[in-house]
Amino acid sequence: MPIEHIVLIALAGLWAGAINTVVGSGTLVTFPALVALGYPPVTATTSNAIGLISGSMTGAWGYRHELTGMRSRIIRFGVASFLGAICGAALLLLLPHTWFEAIVPFLIGFSVLLVALQPLISRWTKKRQGEDATPRRTSPIVYFLIFLIGIYGGYFTAAQGIMLVGALGLFLSEPLQRLNGIKNVLSAIVNLVAGVIYAFVAPVDWRVVAIIAVSSIVGGLLGAKFGRKLPPLALRILIVIIGIAAIVYLVIT
Repeated sequence: MPIEHIVLIALAGLWAGAINTVVGSGTLVTFPALVALGYPPVTATTSNAIGLISGSMTGAWGYRHELTGMRSRIIRFGVASFLGAICGAALLLLLPHTWFEAIVPFLIGFSVLLVALQPLISRWTKKRQGEDATPRRTSPIVYFLIFLIGIYGGYFTAAQGIMLVGALGLFLSEPLQRLNGIKNVLSAIVNLVAGVIYAFVAPVDWRVVAIIAVSSIVGGLLGAKFGRKLPPLALRILIVIIGIAAIVYLVIT
């Protein structure tokens, strides 16, 4: 592998690890970089997914303080992501990428809209339930949405973090940074499950995996360090900007 390819993949992995931890959509950096270097789309998808496992886990660990007291909820959400990832990985091996290309921009757009409107939605929900009302159990709908996003994440992974933050913000009355922490854990689960499946049954370039794995760890640490310090408004604006950029990229490519 030429040294310039190694450097480009490492830089892409570094940025992807950081942006996945803070927002999501890191795959929109690494996937096109690998395709541009001549890797087949399926190989680029599988190698990228496996390589980003370490960065996803690092990012989830970096947000551990935001997840205090949420162990049981995360376990339940994690089961939905786990099952969705298995289905998504199977679809990658059975269906062409073009099947999702038409709908993915709309899914990301809807998720971005939910993230942008989440403060208004939360205020409306509290007003409807009453400030002193007993908190309701988590709606079954959120588990179904996490399962669907897990399918998408196991299939392609790009922007699953934005979708998760949008879906979680619609049903959970939690600060944005805590939602971001949950997102990181669920994304790590999806990447791990899909990556293990890919490793056994799909074409993988292990040199690419190694480069992205190392660089995304550094990116994940940096993303957690700086992302946790972002004010909610700044984080929300960043999510919306990157979400719009993801939509534009998917539409024009």
